[in-house]
Amino acid sequence: MTSTRSVIWLCARYELTLAVRSRWLQIFAVVFATLALAVAGSGYVLSGGHGLQDFSRTAVSLVQIVLLLTPLAALVFGGLALTPERGAAELIYSQPVSRGAILVGRMLGVWLALSAAQLIGFGAAGVVVQLQAGGMGARHYAALVACSVTISGVFLGIAALLAALSPGRRTRVLASSLVVWLLMALLFDIAALGAASMLRSGSASRLLIVATLLNPVDAARTGVLLAIDGTSAFGAASLALLRFTGGVGMTAALIAASLAAWLAAPLGMALRALSRADI
Repeated sequence: MTSTRSVIWLCARYELTLAVRSRWLQIFAVVFATLALAVAGSGYVLSGGHGLQDFSRTAVSLVQIVLLLTPLAALVFGGLALTPERGAAELIYSQPVSRGAILVGRMLGVWLALSAAQLIGFGAAGVVVQLQAGGMGARHYAALVACSVTISGVFLGIAALLAALSPGRRTRVLASSLVVWLLMALLFDIAALGAASMLRSGSASRLLIVATLLNPVDAARTGVLLAIDGTSAFGAASLALLRFTGGVGMTAALIAASLAAWLAAPLGMALRALSRADI
C-alpha cells in the first residue's frame, strides 16, 4: 500500500512540476482570470450601468463559459500529458511498478495543475469582485469553483481512457479529445432537443431530464445553477425536474451520482485498457 502511494505521489509531483512550467498552462490561467473579470463587469455595462457584478451574478454569467472551456482544457492538457511518445511510453510503463499507479499519479498531477490554474483565475476575479461589490453571494461563486474543479476531474478521466486506448499516439488522442468535447459539450444537447421535439410533452420532458443527468456537462450545469438560484433556476423546468426526481435532495443525489460515475468509470476502463496494452 505504501509503495503504491509513493509511486502515485512521485508521478503526481513529476507531472505537476512539468505542468507548472508549461507556458500553455500559464496562458490558460491568465485567460481564465481575464474572462472571469470581463464577465463580472459586462453585466452592468450591457444594462447601461457601471461597476462589477456581485458574486452571484458573476457565477451565473460564468457557468456556460466554464463548462465549455474547462472540459476542453482538461481533455487537451490531459491527452497530451498522459500520452507520452512511443519510446517514452515503453520506458515509463516498463518499470517494476504498477501501470495503474503510474497513470493515477500522472492524472492526479495534471488535475492539481489545472485546478491551481483555475483557482488562480477565479481567485483573481474574486478579489476584485470582493473589493468592488462586497461579499454577497460568495458561496454561490464557491459552488461554481467546486463545479469547475470537479468537471476537470471528469474529463481528465476521459482523457486518461483515450490515452490508454492509444498509447504513444498523441495525434490520435488529441483528435479523439476534440471529438469527445464537441459531442458532450455541444452536440449532445442538440440531439436531445431534436429527439424531444418528436415526442409528446410529458415524454419529451422526461427524456430531457434523463439526458441532463446522463451528460456530465449538463449535470454539472444543472447542479451549480440549482445551488446558485435554487428551485427557480429554470422556471417551470425546475418544477418538472423536481417532480421527476422526487425533490431537491434526490436531485442533488442523482447529480452527484452521475458525476461520481463519470469520475470512476473512465478511469477504471483506462486502468483496464492500460494493463492489457502491448507497450
